[in-house]
Amino acid sequence: MNKRAYRKNIIKLIVIALIAIIIVAAFLFIGIKFHNHKLLRYAMKLRIPKVIAMIITAFAIGAATIIFQSVINNTIVTPCLLGMNALYTLIHTSVVFVLGSGSILFTNDNLSFLVDLVLMGIIATVVYSWLFKMTGHNVLYVLLVGTVLTSFFSSIQSTLTRVMDPNEYDTLLTSLVASFSNINSEIIIFSVIILALIGVIFRKELALLDVITLGKEQAINLGVDYDRCIRRLLLAVTLCIAVATAMVGPISFLGLIIANISRQLLKTYRHTQLIAGAALMGVIALIGGQFIVERVFVYSIPISVFITVAGGIYFLYLILKGSRHNS
Repeated sequence: MNKRAYRKNIIKLIVIALIAIIIVAAFLFIGIKFHNHKLLRYAMKLRIPKVIAMIITAFAIGAATIIFQSVINNTIVTPCLLGMNALYTLIHTSVVFVLGSGSILFTNDNLSFLVDLVLMGIIATVVYSWLFKMTGHNVLYVLLVGTVLTSFFSSIQSTLTRVMDPNEYDTLLTSLVASFSNINSEIIIFSVIILALIGVIFRKELALLDVITLGKEQAINLGVDYDRCIRRLLLAVTLCIAVATAMVGPISFLGLIIANISRQLLKTYRHTQLIAGAALMGVIALIGGQFIVERVFVYSIPISVFITVAGGIYFLYLILKGSRHNS
């Protein structure tokens, strides 16, 4: 990548960042009565945690999707194929089915977040590390098994909801939809710490992403322990998705949208720029979408519905675009 293209991408990132800042400012300050200090403090107490949670979610999902697509070498896949969203819904459904909606594991946000994160982290670590070794370090086999696990988790969850008490099911539904309402500030702090640890622990593998995209043979020739690096990167991806999902709930198509828009706008192999672009696009999508949910639809439609619809349409566009190029 020449210096001119690099500077051009930096300018694009600055423009996207400015748009994101404007949207954040609009979300924070529109509708605020500045002359009333009590109302101002109350509004900020509600809105600032939402904004921080959406920024964390955008960064975690954006980074995870860019890394996952580079590892798989396919730009129309998302980390959802690893089964983390389905596992999240299964965990919450099992807790309500076994212990009831009044149990502390369901009503206590901090404990619920910790249980989600620990279970998803352990399962991701054990299952995918083991699978990667058993399949001879074949990423496509791991992806296929992840798809099967998604169907498996979803089938169990569906069976439990069918025999569950209807009142318990109504209570459960609120936790199965991604929501940025009433975000717990303690969860935000814990999520930032976990993501920072992921960045530190996997920093060497993350630094090799640009080399890995050259292909397995080229990466090995350049001295990269390819199989170990891919295994650790997949683990980092699943942990990032686990943090984002445990914090706000499953958002299936967000990663697909923001990662591919970042790739189309920047057209670069530099993952630092791609991840920054995906994270900023995620901030715009989430905060802009939440603004519409609150101001236009008055909370009647959750933001996950908009993202799912837009993501489905965008996914079809990517498939049709790819088929036209191949024909």
